[in-house]
Amino acid sequence: MYRRCLCHPSALQLFTDGITNKLVACYTDEGMTDAVLVRVYGRKTELFVDRDTELRNFQVLRAHGCAPDLYCAFQNGLCYQFLPGIALGPDHVREPHIFRLVAQEMARVHAIHANGSLPKPILWQKLHKYLTLVKMDLSPKVSNPSLQQDVPSLEVLEQELAWMKETLSQVGSPVVLCHNDLLCKNIIYDGTRGHVRFIDYEYTGYNYQAFDIGNHFNEFAGVKEVDYSLYPSKDTQLQWLRSYLQAYKQLTQGDQAVSEEELEALYVQVNKFSLASHFLWACWGLIQDKYSTIDFNFLRYAKLRFKQYFKMKPVVTALQVSK
Repeated sequence: MYRRCLCHPSALQLFTDGITNKLVACYTDEGMTDAVLVRVYGRKTELFVDRDTELRNFQVLRAHGCAPDLYCAFQNGLCYQFLPGIALGPDHVREPHIFRLVAQEMARVHAIHANGSLPKPILWQKLHKYLTLVKMDLSPKVSNPSLQQDVPSLEVLEQELAWMKETLSQVGSPVVLCHNDLLCKNIIYDGTRGHVRFIDYEYTGYNYQAFDIGNHFNEFAGVKEVDYSLYPSKDTQLQWLRSYLQAYKQLTQGDQAVSEEELEALYVQVNKFSLASHFLWACWGLIQDKYSTIDFNFLRYAKLRFKQYFKMKPVVTALQVSK
């Protein structure tokens, strides 16, 4: 299924931006035109990443021109094509000419059909799994009095998950093929060709359209130095969402016309689902804090995401689509 990859590089470059895996570029040409990427999975990431599903989704995306070539898979990693360009940062994704490309590329992914089936969103299964891991492995840590101020109790986490499932499943967001982890560094911008491509498909799967977009908007704040004042304004969101809807409707219906009602409805859905994004990655941070060997303060990150969740909950709960 995959070509055998024998790498005899004259140079190696370690990428340090990832906080889940180790990533190394191997190449012989100084311009990296012949580079391949080797990704080694992080410790215990199999607890929250289904590697078989990741491979299948990689192949699906590649078949639709949305992913690089996959050269080989091995027991604890992958080897695949290097995509030329720059990995974006929070400053880039705010630029209109770039965020329109991102919106259009997300629409391309979302328009990939599910072969006639009616897929279920993976969000609730994923959240229940993460919360189970938190309960199994981290109960003593979460119960530590020194953390109570910043990390909700297990009882509160269960209540919030039940509330989200009841509330968000009713907002009418369609289920589509989603990237589910579109942080800035997972977007490669090729200025020469004038396009963007998404990388890293560990969390890819069928999910609510609004989750994928809301999750990406949350990532405007960055990862290592998180600043939620960078969350896109309503005006920026509406520009982004209009570009997205025009591309998505063109791909799925052959019509680019976008009504103000459609735009407003998606805006409300996206901001409501941004809550689920905060909750999911906060739980993920608690799990990673327990197991990861990567030099990153996962517990601090989890606290930041929980704090933002509770800060934004009353704000987005109040959002309603005009009658």
